[in-house]
Amino acid sequence: MNNSIDQLQQISKQVRINIINMLTKAGSGHTAGPLGLADIMTAFYFEILEAEDKLILSCGHYVPVRYAVMAEKGIIPKEELLTLRKLGSRLQGHPDRRFLRQLETTSGPLGCGLAQSAGIALAARLDKKQDYIYCITSDGEHNEGNHWEAVMFAAKYKLNHLIQIVDKNNIQIDGTTDEVMPTNPLTEKYATFNWNVIEIDGNDFSQILKSIEKARQENDRPTVIVANTIPGKGVSFMENRWQWHGKVPNKDEAERALKELENAK
Repeated sequence: MNNSIDQLQQISKQVRINIINMLTKAGSGHTAGPLGLADIMTAFYFEILEAEDKLILSCGHYVPVRYAVMAEKGIIPKEELLTLRKLGSRLQGHPDRRFLRQLETTSGPLGCGLAQSAGIALAARLDKKQDYIYCITSDGEHNEGNHWEAVMFAAKYKLNHLIQIVDKNNIQIDGTTDEVMPTNPLTEKYATFNWNVIEIDGNDFSQILKSIEKARQENDRPTVIVANTIPGKGVSFMENRWQWHGKVPNKDEAERALKELENAK
């Protein structure tokens, strides 16, 4: 490891602070998902990704967390974070490769990322490349039929260098996933589709890193890591509340959130 677990936790804490500042300044965007994904995204940029690996963010509305981690990594200037969603900014509200070339794909419509990732993975195999293709999806976008077409495609071609991470936070924009369109039992479904299935606590760095190591050992199937996360992680009045999916804090709420995050160990 390049960083200890304690160091990774401190980085993800700052990432969450960045997210609150960005979204408050922008006045629009998505809060709960990015806060919940901060640990996974921190792990990717500071421990997991190697030179030729690809990271596709299918759930594009989560992109503030990616910008926030990229700034902590020094890939983009930290002061640029406050341009989120501004006219002409490189940091669009959904990933747009025309503006920021460090992104692998442009995303926004949910359910498309796994199909793109599977295509990239198959192309890499044809080119005899050994890099890993990682795809982050949300549990809510499993409502999309084209996602399951990609699940079948990846299994058929035994794309073992394709690793999907499902952010299973159990919320979406107008309710819980159980209320809107239940996806459970998700792990059993993937096993039936002949994927290698791993389930973890997606806010535990040790489990995140171990699951990736285990996934890389799979030789004959794509892997899905079902990561159970807490939406709004780190801010008590946001945690596990679907109302914060597509809502940003006002000034007073931001101050409360920042105080909690800054005082966290």
